[in-house]
Amino acid sequence: FFFPNKRRMGDRGGFRGGFGGDRGGRGDRGDRGGRGDRGRGDRGRGDRGRGRGRGRGAGDKEEWVPCTKLGRLVKAGKIKTLEHLFLFSMPIKEYEIVEYFLGVPGTGKLKDEVLQVKPVQKQTSAGQRTRFKAFVLVGDFDGHVGLGVKSGKEVANAIRGGILSAKMEVIPVRRGYWGRKIGLPHTVPNKIHGKGGSVHIRLVPAPRGTGIVAAPTSKKILQYAGINDCFTSSSGASSTLGNFAKATFASLKVLYGYLSPDLWKDTKYTKQPFQEFTDDLSNKQAIKSRGAADKYS
Repeated sequence: FFFPNKRRMGDRGGFRGGFGGDRGGRGDRGDRGGRGDRGRGDRGRGDRGRGRGRGRGAGDKEEWVPCTKLGRLVKAGKIKTLEHLFLFSMPIKEYEIVEYFLGVPGTGKLKDEVLQVKPVQKQTSAGQRTRFKAFVLVGDFDGHVGLGVKSGKEVANAIRGGILSAKMEVIPVRRGYWGRKIGLPHTVPNKIHGKGGSVHIRLVPAPRGTGIVAAPTSKKILQYAGINDCFTSSSGASSTLGNFAKATFASLKVLYGYLSPDLWKDTKYTKQPFQEFTDDLSNKQAIKSRGAADKYS
């Protein structure tokens, strides 16, 4: 058969079929070479960070610019310990505050671990929208623990956001003794209960050397909190890891809410940090947020 337009199609760039073949009119672009010669080949992907953006190299970390009054006081060295914030029940809105006192994960005392990553779905008019939900645990094995939950379109973003959320949720964990007060505190000071969803958990003090008698999820949280010996009892759908972790975290959170005889000393009331260091906060500075919340949503 004779196709009069075949030659004309080839001249104007029509696709002649076949894999790896030339796509018609692109043949005269041969002087450009493959995709590797478009100016990227000599540079490579590895050198992208140098000399661009804000001028930080691969190992450098940008300096923390506080966005809150509390962050400004911490960076100025006015607040010495994390317990000073817990004493006045001050909410932590910047994860760098916890890193300032407990160290960056991997370099300081703070460790993090991903408990679970699971897909969650939302029904939309076009079908289902799947996202990933991450439960992340942080702690220093010495009386500080935090549990963070974050959802994201990608697993890496959900985990990264969960770590930041866990740092901002760090709480102090009160520890005590089972019998005689010899050595360092090793267990919970009293029986305590926590609830998350349908899951109930009860923590009971245990003698020194018992270890943590608990399920893997609650055992991990108690270890990160710095508790060495503890009995536990749980009920409900404890196979739901998220609620089980939240119940354990809730039980540790209320430990300082109990007024035991060793806390009966007279309270010496002091000024709140914002009131005490009001002169340091009076100089008005324009602080621009870097939008960390938007970055990991």
